[in-house]
Amino acid sequence: MDRIIRCVTPTIAPLPKRTRAAAYARVSLGKETMIHSLAAQVSYYRDLIHRRPDWEYAGVFADEALTGTKDNRPEFQRLLASCRAGKVDLIVTKSVSRFARNTVTLLETVRELKTLGIGVLFEEQGIGTLSADGELLLAILAGYAQEESLSASENRKWRNRKNYAEGKHSGNIRMYGYDYKDGKLVVNTKEAEVLRMIFTDYLGGMGKNAIVKKLIQLGVPGKSGSQWTECTVGELLSNEKVIGDMCLQKKYIVDHITKLQKRNKGELPKYYVAQSHEAVIDRATFEAVQAERARRAERADHFGARKVSEFTGMIRCGRCGAKFRRQVNASGTQYAKVTWACPTYAFRGKDVCGAKRIPEDILKRKCAGVLGLTEYSAKIFMAKVAAINVPDDGVLVFTCRNGTERTVTWEHRSRSDSWTDEMKAEAKKRARGGRTDA
Repeated sequence: MDRIIRCVTPTIAPLPKRTRAAAYARVSLGKETMIHSLAAQVSYYRDLIHRRPDWEYAGVFADEALTGTKDNRPEFQRLLASCRAGKVDLIVTKSVSRFARNTVTLLETVRELKTLGIGVLFEEQGIGTLSADGELLLAILAGYAQEESLSASENRKWRNRKNYAEGKHSGNIRMYGYDYKDGKLVVNTKEAEVLRMIFTDYLGGMGKNAIVKKLIQLGVPGKSGSQWTECTVGELLSNEKVIGDMCLQKKYIVDHITKLQKRNKGELPKYYVAQSHEAVIDRATFEAVQAERARRAERADHFGARKVSEFTGMIRCGRCGAKFRRQVNASGTQYAKVTWACPTYAFRGKDVCGAKRIPEDILKRKCAGVLGLTEYSAKIFMAKVAAINVPDDGVLVFTCRNGTERTVTWEHRSRSDSWTDEMKAEAKKRARGGRTDA
């Protein structure tokens, strides 16, 4: 008897799958009106998605005070992460310019989403990226949005440079020792006292590192509660604003896409405005500090303290995560001791990070041993070593570029062993006030 096969159709129709819809909103300025605009956009899209019975709410992602020419916007990246995790089927946004003004970023993002089966709906232009002609129209509109961004950027540059030529600054100024009120710098009495102490200490012989430690020990906060660093102190010691003057266009933005800011080293004119606001430091003190800074810089160059080394950025502290920095302690003699130190330990003390300094000669000797060399070679080191981690005192973990790791140990030399006969003779000479033995 032949078998009879028949298809049994389901009696219950499958429920239609709801589209998981998310929205993206953005404003490029942090002004109060823009923040209200962003809040309105978020509310609008939340209501829009909830009103659609065929849509399932997957969130509203909103970036505040970030330009659309950059693709490192945190909420934008969080949205893309949700898409890659399979949590979103559709993105709704107001316009092409809200989503991205960089043509390359826009098209790359849309194409990636398209491969994931995710469409982007631009309300203002009425474009859906999953349609056949969607990408062509998108490329045209994205190019227009990018040119519009360029035009707006050039207009801002022209306006700023016109203000500079007239002795006007272009916006809010954040300067320690001052508050910015009604378009002017006004002395902050409490911060001004700290600023005067910094200048006095520097002229008294203290270095930037020692000044940072003192400020931290005194519990003095930086501007807006920021942490004090050598760089911060150095900028204050050299900033003409402390004497009531103002140099305009010290920095400039390279292009409207990357928004990369560079220091103006002669590419554009600068404008120096004398007596633009009240001084905190008198000119004689400021000039004395500049002379002292020049003297110390010349001495540092003599001993190689500011040398960029092959170890720069390569040694990481395993306790706090900071990268070790090169330090030169000449101690007023012709003999310079070079070590590598954790900046957290150097600036904030051993209570925060107890990592010990590593003498550079020991570091080089250990590198040579790891690389199988009889004599250290900086060229071979850079070619073969990717990083050095310092998990504990006396321990170095080398990560090689071929993916292998090697752990070595070292010990601090005793002070007597580390001193050469020449260094001992120089110390005795200084102890006698410069006299030599008869």
